[in-house]
Amino acid sequence: MRITFKLYASLAQYLPPEGRDGNAVTLDVEPGATIAQVVEPFNLPMKLVHLVLINGVFVPPEERASRRLAEGDVLAIWPPIAGG
Repeated sequence: MRITFKLYASLAQYLPPEGRDGNAVTLDVEPGATIAQVVEPFNLPMKLVHLVLINGVFVPPEERASRRLAEGDVLAIWPPIAGG
């Protein structure tokens, strides 16, 4: 199945070069893949995986290992961001 994977701010460097400008890549993943399975090959430092959204809806940390994605989903991840 096909999903869109987006990484923002400092995490964008973990995307392949062709996805860095737009912060997104289209991925073909196994049907029913979990968030954890999608994220694993990108070697993201887990301490930087802070805000996780599927189709704009927050996914709490305790659900990320088991939450399954569906065809066409958009998985977006933000690191902790400071500002003011």
